[in-house]
Amino acid sequence: MLFLILSILCSVIVGVIFKITRKYDTNPTQIVAFNYITALILCYLTFSPNFAEVDAKAPWNIYIAIGVLLPVVFLLLMASIKYIGIVKTDAAQRLSLFIPILAAWLIFKEEFNTYKVIGLVIGFTALLFILRKQSKNTENKWIYPAGVLIGFGIIDILFKQIALYTTLPYPTSLCIVFAISFVIALGVALYKIIIKKENFNLKNILFGALVGIFNFGNILFYLKAHKAFSENPSTVFAGMNMGVIILGSLTGLFLFKEKLSKINFIGLVLALISIFFIVRSQF
Repeated sequence: MLFLILSILCSVIVGVIFKITRKYDTNPTQIVAFNYITALILCYLTFSPNFAEVDAKAPWNIYIAIGVLLPVVFLLLMASIKYIGIVKTDAAQRLSLFIPILAAWLIFKEEFNTYKVIGLVIGFTALLFILRKQSKNTENKWIYPAGVLIGFGIIDILFKQIALYTTLPYPTSLCIVFAISFVIALGVALYKIIIKKENFNLKNILFGALVGIFNFGNILFYLKAHKAFSENPSTVFAGMNMGVIILGSLTGLFLFKEKLSKINFIGLVLALISIFFIVRSQF
């Protein structure tokens, strides 16, 4: 249970760091780039992957797709937290689980039971309620959380495809993905510095390193939690998604004084109920 709690804390802390960066003159692209080099170093030191095992037969198309998507979605995540807050962004990120579920149904022809259908219906309703614009909030830019939801959903599908490739250990694939993400983010950051004349600031390294530490911590503890609960993975799945929504909501409401309407609160409750039905469908 400790690993699961640590994973939830790391996930929410990433959002808190992004929220704090608003108070400083930071550069999102530079932060994302330093996040991935930090995560890559930690991944290498923790798992000591053997890159000699990597060859042309590895799923490079999936590696590249994830490597490109990750920095893009992270930038959307930062923008979403900036414009609509941690509460709604965390909820949108966690409800991205419906994308792989729908893919399993529409693409892989997986059979749906009643619990899963109920969970999906409640989940989509929850999403509409959570992202509903308050009349006085002119900065509720729904396009960012929508991008977070779709982006993380697609990334989840691709990561599951990597998990099926058992020739290489999963940590080795994770390191490759982090490396590609770093190269992409660094390329964009250098373009903006050299061509667009954006300023380089050391505080972007600090924020990027912090995000990278907790981003990797989230993944590491999540994997350890799955190992600890190997006979009941649904516990980890439910605990992670519900935990992030609850802790993220409490953090946004009490630490950053984010304002939610009654409809938004109802949406958060519906999101938790939806995840319960999705988990129940696995039994």
